[in-house]
Amino acid sequence: MNFLKRAQQYLIHKKGQSFLLFLIMTAILIFILLGIIIQSAAVSATESATKSAGTTITVSANRNKMFKNMKPGSSSSTKITTPTVSNAKAKKAGQLSTVASYNIQTTALVTANSFDPIETTTGSSGAMKGGPGGTSSTSSDDTTLSGVTSTKLASDFTSKTSKLVSGRNITASDAGTKNVVIEKQLAKQDALKVGSTIKIKTTSKKYVTMKVVGIYKTSSSSSMPGSDPSNTIYTSYTLPASINGKENKASTVTYTLSNSKKSKATIKQIKSIISDSDFSVTSDDSTYQSLLQPMKNVKAFASKIVWLVAAAGTIILALIIILSVRSRRREIGILVSLGESKSKIVAQLFSELFIIMIASLVVASLFGNIVGNKVGNQLLAQQNSSLTTSTSTGTSTGGPGGGGQGQAPGGTGGGAKMGRPGMSQGTTSTSKASQLKSLKTTITPSSIMKLGGLGFVIIALAVCVASIGILRLKPKKILTSE
Repeated sequence: MNFLKRAQQYLIHKKGQSFLLFLIMTAILIFILLGIIIQSAAVSATESATKSAGTTITVSANRNKMFKNMKPGSSSSTKITTPTVSNAKAKKAGQLSTVASYNIQTTALVTANSFDPIETTTGSSGAMKGGPGGTSSTSSDDTTLSGVTSTKLASDFTSKTSKLVSGRNITASDAGTKNVVIEKQLAKQDALKVGSTIKIKTTSKKYVTMKVVGIYKTSSSSSMPGSDPSNTIYTSYTLPASINGKENKASTVTYTLSNSKKSKATIKQIKSIISDSDFSVTSDDSTYQSLLQPMKNVKAFASKIVWLVAAAGTIILALIIILSVRSRRREIGILVSLGESKSKIVAQLFSELFIIMIASLVVASLFGNIVGNKVGNQLLAQQNSSLTTSTSTGTSTGGPGGGGQGQAPGGTGGGAKMGRPGMSQGTTSTSKASQLKSLKTTITPSSIMKLGGLGFVIIALAVCVASIGILRLKPKKILTSE
């Protein structure tokens, strides 16, 4: 009788044992498939994160060189001239194929004229406008004009510290205009709204009238007097540059990459275009890394699932087959005595498991994706939670308005008061970096082929281990052994 037919008849005759093997094989294959599809989903998510995580490259003043060039014994309040880069070079670098967007940034310190700035106080209470509980502390330069290409690309907006609540954002089309976006508390205090006009006075005693086109709300705060973030007014980068007497020049430029893997090559190209040792070109891929790390952990865990379940499955099936062979010794002895080769008997055992594996493969394919989505998203949630916890216990970089990346804020009249609070020129903040919230698992023909291949190897190894006893025994010994 053909060994394939014998395998089929044995499975039908031993329904209980066959069903038990089916359940065990199905469980093994579901767990292996789970590992395979989670691993594939993690790879896909990693590739997506690579292209959308938003690694930034910042061109900013080389602070080390600026301080090195200071004369020994100079006062700490000495103004240092901040170097500038031409807008033409900044825009040329922004046209690189690896750059998704860029933000030209300039800053000017001005004095409010037609409105009252938010005043912080010293003392136990932080009352506004010099109220009870403290002494008002402001300076002549009580307002910061933060010039950007687009407020959507400004660090406070990309990190969700600030968000637009009324009107519109500053965009590239606002270049050359005097349109501004002001903070909600400032607008509320001075009864300003979208469409209102405000006037400021520059350090050169000139008055500038600006139009409010948007209102934003900030959640940031400062513990230092005279540095309330509500006094930051966003406008196009051209206006602060004009006030500082540095038309067509910028103090800081931030580039957002379309592919985080191209960071090193892009830095090299930007350095070649800027070609100025007074500027440092640095990258910030912390957002990319914060997205990538959970994916790496999930991928590694999924890989361990595959190999651990495969190893455990091989051992379990081998033990079951060994026990089954012991109970079938008489059947095997009779077949060998009738002239059936041992290799065909082993092939029968393999065929029995192979038929069960095919049925289990179908069931695993039907339910594996459901289980994979739930387990994969649970793993990702745990990794994100772990990453958030470790990030919150770490120390943040950069002081108030320090801007990170070693950059110096732009000054007024060709100079900058180093370390003035409230002047944010940094790149994208990573303290509130967005995280991948879900992992989409999909069963593909490739994953089914991998599962089938691993299942084949598992039953082959299990049968080989269990067949050692059969190949060593002789027909007479098989029939006479207990």
